[in-house]
Amino acid sequence: MTDSFEISAIFPAVAAQQIYKAWLDSAAHTAFTGSPARIDQQGTAEFTAWDGYISGKTQEAEPFHRILQSWRTTEFPEDSPDSRLEILIEDLDSGAQVTLVHSGIPAGQGKDYLQGWEEYYFEPMKRYFSIDEGSSIQE
Repeated sequence: MTDSFEISAIFPAVAAQQIYKAWLDSAAHTAFTGSPARIDQQGTAEFTAWDGYISGKTQEAEPFHRILQSWRTTEFPEDSPDSRLEILIEDLDSGAQVTLVHSGIPAGQGKDYLQGWEEYYFEPMKRYFSIDEGSSIQE
């Protein structure tokens, strides 16, 4: 048995293209999370974030709309397969919505990762895109 969830946030005055590009760029991903990230856009498509705590591989990328990744942390049991992270990005009239669909998480860990996405991704992204775009973020 595994855990799964879906979480969304709206980022006013930001285009889906900006979020998509930032998610897949080492420097921008590092800037919006405040922690080192390395994202290979060529070849292997492997990535690490949060100074190696998170690792995985981009499986599919539909420019400016969807990213599908295998995803795990150092807290996954060694024999546990990678989870599946789908990042859906949609332009709205007043900004962009990001929806994360995270599935295949080791049983009992889902609640922690749900909180982690809010605390270590959406909140820092709100600050990052607000500073860059002069806007505030609403959920």
